[in-house]
Amino acid sequence: MSSSRRLKKYMHDDGPLILDGGLATELEAQGIHLQGDPLWSARLLHTNPQAIRDAHYRFLLSGADVVTTATYQASIRGFKDHLNVTPERARELLMSGVQLAKETTEKFISESCSAGQRRPLVAGSVGPYGAFLHDGSEYTGAYAKEMSVEDLKVWHRSQVECLTAAGADFVAFETIPSIKEAEAVVELLREFPNCDAWLSFSCKDEKCISDGSLFTEAVQVANRSPQLVAVGVNCCSPELVEPLLDSAGSVLSPDLSWVVYPNSGEEWNTQQGWLTSEKRSATIPALSRTWRRQGAALIGGCCRIGPTHIAELRQELIGSGASAKPLS
Repeated sequence: MSSSRRLKKYMHDDGPLILDGGLATELEAQGIHLQGDPLWSARLLHTNPQAIRDAHYRFLLSGADVVTTATYQASIRGFKDHLNVTPERARELLMSGVQLAKETTEKFISESCSAGQRRPLVAGSVGPYGAFLHDGSEYTGAYAKEMSVEDLKVWHRSQVECLTAAGADFVAFETIPSIKEAEAVVELLREFPNCDAWLSFSCKDEKCISDGSLFTEAVQVANRSPQLVAVGVNCCSPELVEPLLDSAGSVLSPDLSWVVYPNSGEEWNTQQGWLTSEKRSATIPALSRTWRRQGAALIGGCCRIGPTHIAELRQELIGSGASAKPLS
């Protein structure tokens, strides 16, 4: 089955799947302190799994068709270094991200699903190597200059093994800043032929991903993988999405769709945190129809996007109708 047909089996009336928003954003909105933590929201897999369940549930109530696991900054080495656990326990924690999300979707189905609503899906989040470094390099890709494709494959292999073994519907390779890391992802996926995945890049402007490579080149790398169902961008300003997709539309494989989930468009300051702007945080719903016309099949939000924004996005794109795979 081609990747495009695999994706369409989840979709409703050719409408997009609505992704969730920023998990860490929602956790912090509930009073949990994450800033400065090298494990970020992944620490809660060890210390407060119920908070993760509750955040997933709020996104499902808002209309998300897909919830993303709290594993963006999770790794075997990271858990060993920062939690002082064994490799075996680290693997259990990685897998628990999927288990928590699946438990929450089952609870949602039994308690809150309305008639005709569709079964939510779970995306296992895999952040770039720069997320482990905890130095902002997922927005530069500078580390890739000192690493080989094989190095990056080795780094990501255990994460993909754990997430697929735990039963994630998709693996979401997120905020990838460099062509080299994208090449590693595409090569690694060959080892997991039954794995559906998407690949989304961090981008610096209207034409380039974070390492300065053209987005068209990044999309051409994604075209090589039969495991990928979508390629796109995340955690960039919403205003960049349309020109980025336009720049690479002519090279996108017919077997791939676009996935887009930008942040709120606000700026991050290392000393002050997010410089808030309510006006810009509403642009994802406003721009989403354009992205849909460009062929986006998975649309959601990243940092600073909470359940209220996802509810607005769903209303804009779908209304009160159902989406995703029918309940069985």
